[in-house]
Amino acid sequence: MLRGRRRRGLRGRLPKPVRLGIQPPVSKFIPFPQIDPSPIYLELEELEVLRLVDLEGLSQDEAGVRMGVSRGTIWRLLQSARKKVIRSLTEGRPLFILK
Repeated sequence: MLRGRRRRGLRGRLPKPVRLGIQPPVSKFIPFPQIDPSPIYLELEELEVLRLVDLEGLSQDEAGVRMGVSRGTIWRLLQSARKKVIRSLTEGRPLFILK
């Protein structure tokens, strides 16, 4: 499944579409007790990178080949996803997966 991405500004080229392997069966995780009600949003691309690198044990190069993007893009998505998940766990905030 290909998913187009958005440009993060007004200038520059449009990002390449990313190949996703799965569609997650859930769309949110809500901690109990919920300390801070403001949600954190995790994009599908970030979830896919977490799955490939941390769950399946692929290298960043292999994950980039499977998703059809560069290793640098994988690194950026992985750092962003890990930061969001850790922030959700430590601050007690809900984690929503954008579809």
